[in-house]
Amino acid sequence: MEIVQQVIFILLLAATGWLVARRVGVIGKTIRLGRDEDRRDQPGKRLSMMLRIAFGQKKMFDRPLIGFLHLAVYLGFVLINVEVLEIVIDGIAGTHRVFAPMVGGFYGILISFFEFLAVGVLVACVIFLIRRSIVKVPRLQPERHREMHGWPALDGKLILVFEIVLMIAILSMNAADSVLQDRDNAHYTQTGTFLFSQFLKPIFAGISTEPLIIIERFAWWFHITGIFIFAVYVTYSKHLHIVLAFPNTYFAKLVPKGKMDNMPVITSEVRIMLGLDQPQEGAVVPEHFGAKDVQDLSWKNLMDAYSCTECGRCTSACPANITGKKLSPRKIMMDTRDRLEDVGRNMLANKGEFVDDGKQLIGDYILEEEILACTTCNACVQECPVLINPMDIILQLRRHNIMDESKAPNSWNMMFQNLETNQAPWKFSPGDRLNWAQKLNE
Repeated sequence: MEIVQQVIFILLLAATGWLVARRVGVIGKTIRLGRDEDRRDQPGKRLSMMLRIAFGQKKMFDRPLIGFLHLAVYLGFVLINVEVLEIVIDGIAGTHRVFAPMVGGFYGILISFFEFLAVGVLVACVIFLIRRSIVKVPRLQPERHREMHGWPALDGKLILVFEIVLMIAILSMNAADSVLQDRDNAHYTQTGTFLFSQFLKPIFAGISTEPLIIIERFAWWFHITGIFIFAVYVTYSKHLHIVLAFPNTYFAKLVPKGKMDNMPVITSEVRIMLGLDQPQEGAVVPEHFGAKDVQDLSWKNLMDAYSCTECGRCTSACPANITGKKLSPRKIMMDTRDRLEDVGRNMLANKGEFVDDGKQLIGDYILEEEILACTTCNACVQECPVLINPMDIILQLRRHNIMDESKAPNSWNMMFQNLETNQAPWKFSPGDRLNWAQKLNE
C-alpha cells in the first residue's frame, strides 16, 4: 500500500510540474512578444529597490493595517513551503516527518513556528474575506468597477477561501499526528505537541486509531494536493504577482515617475526642424507610431500586465475615474493581460506561432474613450505596490490613435495646430503672451 501511495504521489508531482512548466512557458513567450527594452543598468540600485518594494512590502505599509495583514500572508506563504518540502520528500520516499530525526528537539519549535504563521495567514485571510464580502471596500466591488465583474471578483474570494482551508488542513494534520504519537504508533515519529494544533487534539482524542490514521492521511493528502492545485492555479490567477513582483520591481524604471519617454524618431525630426541636428543618411522611419496591439508594447509593459494584483489602488487614486470617466488604470492592465491570454491561446493552437486573429488591443479590449480620459498625472504609477506603470501603456495607445489613425478629438487638433504655429496651446502669437499682465500694476 505504501508503494502505491508513493507512485501516486510521484505521478501527481510530475503532473503538477508539467502543468506549471507549460504555463510558465506560454507566459514567457507572450512577454517576449514585446519590444526589446534595456532594463539592466544600475543592478545595485535595482536590487535594493526589489528588496524594499517586493520583499519588504514597503508600499503596502502606506496603509499600515493592510500592510501588516498582507505581510502575514506573504511570510506564511514563503516560509510554510519549508514544511511543504518535507511533505514532498516524505511522499517520494515513503517516510514520515523525515526532518524530525535530523534536527531533534528543535523540530517541535520549527513546526510550532510554522503553525504560528499558518494561524496568521488564516486570520489575515478571514479579515480580507470580510473586507471583500461584508465591509465591501469600494475599490474591490463589481458594482462600482465593471472590470471586477465575474471572474476577477470570484478569483479574489476563491483564493482566500482556498488558503483558509489549506491552513485548517495543516493544523488538523498536526493535531491528529500528535494524538497518534501519544499512542506510540511506530510510524509516527515522536516530536511532542505543537503550539496551536495541541488545542485541536481533544477533537481527535476520542477517535480510535485506525479511523484516526485515515483522518491524518486524508489531511496530509488534502494539504499537499491543495498545494499542487494552488501552484497551477496561481499561474492563471492575479496571484501570479506572488512570483512576478520580484522581477517586475527589479526591472522598474529608475527615472522619476513623472518623466515620459519621448519617441526618438519624433525627437530627431523636431531637433532637425529647430536646426539643432542635421538629417542623417539612411535614417529608418518606423512603420507606425505608438502601440495598437501587445506586440507594439515593450516586454516590461507586458510583464506589468501579468504582475497586476488587481488591488485597485491605482483606480481609486485616478482623478478621471473619481470624476466618473470610464478610465480605470486597473482595467487597462487587466485588458492588456486578457489580450495576452488570447494571444497565448492562439500560439498554443498554432505550434508556438502567433497567427493574426483580426483583433487588436486598442478598440477590441481598451476603448478610445478610456485612453483619452487620462490626465497623465501619474497617480496610478505612484500608488501601485509593485511599481506597475499603466500610464505608459495608455500613452503608447494614444500615440498610435493620434499619429497613425488621426483619431484625435477636434479640440486636441486645434491645440496641436496652435503648438505648431504659436508654440503654445492658445490661439494667439507669442508676442501677445504676456498681455494679460499689463494691467496688474494699475
